[in-house]
This record gives sequence, structure tokens and C-alpha cells, in this order.
Amino acid sequence: MNVIWITSDSLRRDHIGAYGNRHIQTPALDRLAAKSVRFDRHYAAGFPTMPTRADHFTGRWTMSFMGWSPLPSDVTTIAEILAAKGWHTAAVVDTPFYLRDGMNYDRGFSTFVMNTGQEGSGAKKLKDGRHESQDTRAAWRFESDYNAPHTFTKAMQWLERHYKEDFFLYIDTWDPHEPWDAPAYYTEIYRPDYDGEIIEPIYGCWRDVPGFTEDRLAKAHATYCGEITMVDTWLGYFLRRVENMGLMEKTAVFFNSDHGFYFGEHGGLFGKMVYEMGPDGQYPALDDWDKQIEGGIWAYSPLYEEIVSVPLLIYLPGVATGECSRLTSAVDMMPTVLDVLGCDIPEFVEGRSLLPCLSDPTLDGREFTVSSIPFANPGDPVRSVDNFLRMLKAPTVTTITSEKYALLYSPEAGQSKLYDLALDPAQKNDIISDQPEVARELHQYLVKFMRDTQVADYLMKPRLELLV
Repeated sequence: MNVIWITSDSLRRDHIGAYGNRHIQTPALDRLAAKSVRFDRHYAAGFPTMPTRADHFTGRWTMSFMGWSPLPSDVTTIAEILAAKGWHTAAVVDTPFYLRDGMNYDRGFSTFVMNTGQEGSGAKKLKDGRHESQDTRAAWRFESDYNAPHTFTKAMQWLERHYKEDFFLYIDTWDPHEPWDAPAYYTEIYRPDYDGEIIEPIYGCWRDVPGFTEDRLAKAHATYCGEITMVDTWLGYFLRRVENMGLMEKTAVFFNSDHGFYFGEHGGLFGKMVYEMGPDGQYPALDDWDKQIEGGIWAYSPLYEEIVSVPLLIYLPGVATGECSRLTSAVDMMPTVLDVLGCDIPEFVEGRSLLPCLSDPTLDGREFTVSSIPFANPGDPVRSVDNFLRMLKAPTVTTITSEKYALLYSPEAGQSKLYDLALDPAQKNDIISDQPEVARELHQYLVKFMRDTQVADYLMKPRLELLV
């Protein structure tokens, strides 16, 4: 048996046809879903980009012992395990943080292909004033030059050489992460009068920025939808190649995302975290208290369903299609791959194999899941989002999700929120004042989780109380 695992960054679950969206065109994902088990309550664990990859590769709740940081030397990855057992482990990626500053997320892969060009937005300048991938992007002439197409093409080329081997192939495309700059004809599907403008997300409330309009938000969303359809198009080309090689009879295919993105929900959020913003709609200058800080201050950043509820499709030859509505987590991915390949799951793995759910989707899932930026306290410098060091003004928000409820927990008094997902899936009505006992029950799940995963005392102590 082989495994192909495909991750598409920032792809919201509710923007896929197979999950009920009838507006956004995702025919390749819909075809994959039609022969897969679709997981309807799959949740991010560590957040955002690289903490999720750490969870994926280790099967552990890495938010409890590391941040956006290199993989510790004493942590074992799935690629290391499978390479030692004889699989050809390969990764084709364009998410730009796998190797930067010694991040070492290539560990264990026999073949590692890194495609550059993803960081082309003005928000991500390097210290010399240039963008990391300006030259790459300047050379683009055709759709096939763009990152997602290039990444899937490289993966197809790798398969052409190695499809007769036993392999584990990991494909990671940063699209539809911003900048949303797919060829204009993709955006024109959703906005026929598209003028070519590329809009940067605010990472805050769009209503707080003078001159920013709802129409600009809609234009940004159209460009995001265009990137989703571009990713889906090239995923379709890739899967057709897999079929042509006769691999579908002996290859499991996993598709997921790491997190979602806000486009105006919850009071106007536009981004995935929130910058501290002044009354003039500008980001305030930093004090000189720490010269290492590279720009910006992270404010209160809630993790609603749009962010933490992510798609997961698993195709396994010989297994009937279906839907699983039980709670599952990103940490469950790694042990599932090992189980599918017939490998023992090491004792250090904290995730649970989903292989039994593939045969019987009605089996019990988790009692609760935890989704969080790696635990940190106000004043701590963190590298969330783009690997740049920024100060944390508010404590990280942790979302605890049960079968019916979601608690967005903050150690700060009055900042935690509780939602009944069964009655209020859009999370518009905070009921923490009406049902504090439910909030306390979910908070105790978090306390148990922190103790079980041995969160450091200085991080755990501020989170032992729920201050409604």
C-alpha cells in the first residue's frame, strides 16, 4: 500500500462543493469525496501553518511543548519512521517555511522538493527590502508557472519515476493562502468585472480601516475563491495521472487543510489573526523594549469555526464511501497513515488512528478537541503566521470543541465565549452568561488536556481558571 497526502493551506471547509457549497467550483475535490470517507467534524490542533505541520508529522499535541519553531531533535516524524521501514518518503512543497531559519521540516524525507515563489506580497518583505521570491514570480508567464500548478506538476514528475515503488508522498501547496493572485480568469468566475487588483488581508476588522469597503472585501473573497478553483484544477490533473498509472487500487489518498480564513464574519474579521490597530486604522509603531521584534503586535485573536473546522477526505481502496460526523483532530492524521500502511503506532503518538472510522463511520469519536496557537502569555514574542517575531499583547485563545458546544477560552476576564454549535453553527450568539456550567465543563477539558500533555507551569497557571 502507498499513501499520497495532500495539504492545501487556508482552504475553508465550507468553500468545497462536497461540503455543501454550490457556488465555488471544486469538481476534482467533489469527485475525490464521492469515493472517499468525508470527515465533517475534523479540527485543527496547533495553529497556524507550521504548528499544524508539526502536528501532522509527529501525531502529537505540539502546541503544548513548542511554538512556531524547528522540530526538536528528540521528536520523531512520520517520514523518519516510514523511511526506516523501506518506503520511499517524498515531499513536494511550496509552503515557504519548511527550511527557513533551520526549521528542518524536511527531516526523514528521502526526496524533498521545495518550490519557491509563494511569498510575493508586500506584507512579507525581508530585511533587505526585497521579497523572498520576487525573481521567481517575475518570471511567471503561464498558469503552469504558478505555485500550486508547479507543485502538482513536480509531484506528477516524481510519480513518473517512482510509481512502481512503495512510497509515501506528501504534497503541500500554500494556495489558497494570500496573496490571492491566480490568473484573472479564475477570479472572473466569481466576479466577472474583476479589474486585476490584488487585495491584502487586514488581519483585523475591515470596518476599522478608513476607506476600506464591503465591495473590496467581496473582491478579495472572489480572488480567494479563484485560487481555490485553480488548486482544484491542478489537483484534478494530478489525480488523473494517479489513475492513469494504475495507482488507485493500491494507494490511499488523504486531502486536508490546516485552517481557514475570515472574510467578514464575527463583526468584520478579515484574516486569521488580529493585529493591534490604532484608531486611525494603522498599526502602531513598536516601542524600543525589544529590538528583536520585527514588526506588529498580535491582539485578541479568536478561533471560530471558520478557522478551526477543516476539510478531511480519506480515500482507501476497497473501503466504501461515507460520512463521519464524529470529532477528529489534526493529530490523528499521522497515526492513521501508519495504520493504513500496517505499521505499529509508537507509544509517543497522542493522536488516534481513524482507520476504524473508515470502515464504520458511526464509531465514537473524541469527547473533545483542542485548537490553539501554541500556548503563550502576553508579552511573549511569537512567530505566528509568517515566521516574523511579533509581540503578543493578549493571551492566546484556545478553542475547546465538544459534540455540541465550542468554548473560545481566554485567560482574560470576560473574553471567553461559548456557542451551541447544534443550534447556532454560525456562532452568532454567545451563551456563556446563560450556561456558565457548560463553559466550566469545557474549561475542565482544557485543564485536563494541559496536564496530560505536560504544559509548562508558567503557561498552565494562567489558564487554570475560567473568568466569565
